[in-house]
Amino acid sequence: MTQIAIPYIHMRGGTSKGPYFQRADLPEDLDTLARVLIAAVGSGHGLNIDGIGGGAAVTTKVAMLSKSTNNWADVDYFFAQVSVEEQLVDFKPTCGNILSGVGPAAIEMGLIEPRGDVTEIRIRAVNTDAQVVAKVQTPGGKLAYEGDAEIAGVPGTSAPVQLSFMGVVGSSTGAFLPTGNLRDTVDGIEVTCMDVAMPVVIARAADFGLTGYESAEELDANRAFFDRMEAMRLEAGKLMGMGDVTQSVTPKFGLLAPARDGGTIATRYFMPWKTHPTMAVTGAQCLASCALTPGTVSDGMLTRPTTSPAEVVLEHASGTIDVLVDFSAKDGFALNAAGLVRTARKLADGHVYVPADTWAGQEETA
Repeated sequence: MTQIAIPYIHMRGGTSKGPYFQRADLPEDLDTLARVLIAAVGSGHGLNIDGIGGGAAVTTKVAMLSKSTNNWADVDYFFAQVSVEEQLVDFKPTCGNILSGVGPAAIEMGLIEPRGDVTEIRIRAVNTDAQVVAKVQTPGGKLAYEGDAEIAGVPGTSAPVQLSFMGVVGSSTGAFLPTGNLRDTVDGIEVTCMDVAMPVVIARAADFGLTGYESAEELDANRAFFDRMEAMRLEAGKLMGMGDVTQSVTPKFGLLAPARDGGTIATRYFMPWKTHPTMAVTGAQCLASCALTPGTVSDGMLTRPTTSPAEVVLEHASGTIDVLVDFSAKDGFALNAAGLVRTARKLADGHVYVPADTWAGQEETA
């Protein structure tokens, strides 16, 4: 059987991984693109046995890069979340963990030339139009992956990738508080619906009879909680002006509890049909913003910082993530920018092969 070969780099970005492609090497049409990505990842099987996915939502993510058409940016980053067990692709959200690998991948692909010991790359997240500045380690003008930076959920250490996110308020819905309220009640539970880098429905763990300190495995086994959470997410999606979100991974869902390990606040984050094993970079910005905003469901769980920038340490299922938040509290909370440190590593490169019938008219190469 003939197949189509597509060049790619396999990267770990933050606590996620997946194929990074040049956008020009993939179909322009989104329906055809979805079929190609489903075939490449092996979507539709719990182990992604017929593709290069890893059988989890954090390992079936795809980055597509190109020289930016935006005057501000150097690189355009188009993201796709490919489902593990269902043959679905969601082009609505972005992913901050995968974004951690965009700078290094852009250098690997020749889209960016290293400049000095640290190369600053301006990235436009195409899905949400967010602006991100990545600082990538390039000592002596050569890309480096080795370093001393540690992040929870990844063994060992790597070179740090500094990310500064701007223009992320209302990135999907156009509003910081898409419902217009600091709190709404859905199915008898108070929630804060917030859109900072990622639209998230945020609730108190205790309101579900949870501690907020459960492991990802314990939460995944609690199907009664997941059923209720999903029903609430669907209703909240309508309240947020997002319509029917049945087949979309947004809005996400997050839980808050008082910190117990020295952080600012304890969190659990959902993808949304499984518990995130760590924390999404985009979700971290939204949860940190919720923690800093008076009147939200975070009230009473923390002593809020009053000066900006503030370091918000989110405790999650595998450790902690630090978010440096530049904000204004003069007339309510307003986020200016959020910074995080992640790491990335090139795992493999070459070609991924998809059946020829997934991309009709494309030249068959193997």
